[in-house]
Amino acid sequence: MKSLLRTLITVGAAALVVLPAVSARADAMPHYKDPKVFGAKFQRDPGHDFSKKPHSRHNGVLRGWMTKVRDGVAEYEPIRWRYGNDGESGFVSPPKRDARVYASPIARDVRFKSAYLCKVSPEGPIAARRSLGTRSCSRELLIKRATAHSYHIPVLITVHNREIVEVREILLPHV
Repeated sequence: MKSLLRTLITVGAAALVVLPAVSARADAMPHYKDPKVFGAKFQRDPGHDFSKKPHSRHNGVLRGWMTKVRDGVAEYEPIRWRYGNDGESGFVSPPKRDARVYASPIARDVRFKSAYLCKVSPEGPIAARRSLGTRSCSRELLIKRATAHSYHIPVLITVHNREIVEVREILLPHV
């Protein structure tokens, strides 16, 4: 009986030590302001040196798409909405001569919000509110979807402490 009581006290004390640390990590990330989902300008990252090999963007939210994922590290670039005539509107990346590319590891506990349900193929029924995905999906699906398609899926990428901590898909309007 004494052994059981000691065990319960030890486990309870350990929980009191661990739980605040988990809560503190969740609270440590500030809320970053979202850019305009269909913004017509590329977002800036003052102080980022694009002459070096791709490295992490500063903390914040970027409207972009992932161009490559390898060994848990995603390369991504900014995108902007281009208004066109006769249904030619859509997202575009920087011109070929522009080297605006970032690379950040995908956090183990990344939050991936899909606009197209939790399937590898982003087609079919949607799960979105105000043009952003709402369905929580796994990190593995995010990586599969980013590597399985020859086209890019527009997303809002949240970077904190040099890691991608949240990815929210953008639901394209029918234009």
